[in-house]
Amino acid sequence: MTGTDSFRQASARGLRAAAALALAAALAGALAGCSSGGTGTPAWTAGGSPGAAESSAGTPTTGPTGTAGSSTPGPSGSGTAEPGPTASAWKVFTDPAKTVSFELPQEWIAQSVAPGEGTLPGALKIEVKDADGGYLATLQTGLQPRPAADCADDAAKPYVVVSSVPVELPHRGGEGTIDPRVVFRVIQGYKFFGSYGITNVVGGTDGKSCALQNLVRGPDGKGDYAFGDLTELRAFATDQKVAPAKAFDTLAEAAAYVNESPEFANVQRMLMSLEIKDQ
Repeated sequence: MTGTDSFRQASARGLRAAAALALAAALAGALAGCSSGGTGTPAWTAGGSPGAAESSAGTPTTGPTGTAGSSTPGPSGSGTAEPGPTASAWKVFTDPAKTVSFELPQEWIAQSVAPGEGTLPGALKIEVKDADGGYLATLQTGLQPRPAADCADDAAKPYVVVSSVPVELPHRGGEGTIDPRVVFRVIQGYKFFGSYGITNVVGGTDGKSCALQNLVRGPDGKGDYAFGDLTELRAFATDQKVAPAKAFDTLAEAAAYVNESPEFANVQRMLMSLEIKDQ
């Protein structure tokens, strides 16, 4: 691994730790208003203008009463929160055409599968699983660009950006986009549903959304691409399958997953290492 790669990964871990510490500080004083079943109003929210939360390294904001949609700045974090440990041995996956590559723990499995219908010529689909065969993420390229679905105000659900770290990836800008990030976001339904991935698509306005897209708008003519557990996170109904999204009873549980879980530490490092070589 080059010194630049090591620096980028160390910076990513540092940013994630700072974001998680800020989140923990906000949660400590605000989560008392949440119900133990995760059905109450979120105590803090991304809030602000479109794209502000996704591009702010995940620092949460909270209002005077800790209600969803507030944009009053919350506590700022400092110090050296310790992230979850990452695997000691890593390897590099590269597709046969050498158009994409990423690092993953030595014991994890990366396997190419048939791309979905409607993808562009040359599209790739690569599934990543842990040593026991448990699903972790999918890398997809050559996705047909599609606009975000309409979202009525009464259908939008509160969401929060738990972790947001910049990553250098080829992308197309324009309205409704930000610079690419590796994110972990949570949307509120009957529980708090979380998902990780890469994105340069704004989640929503005023801390609310109908669907959070884990997609990067690719350069013109190349299609969009995704790397994460889901390409789109929604608030699931009680009769819907949640996996591979995460489900938490409280926002504090989501913060603990980001700040303490070795799985997330490994996944984030893997997502940060992605290189698109033919975009």
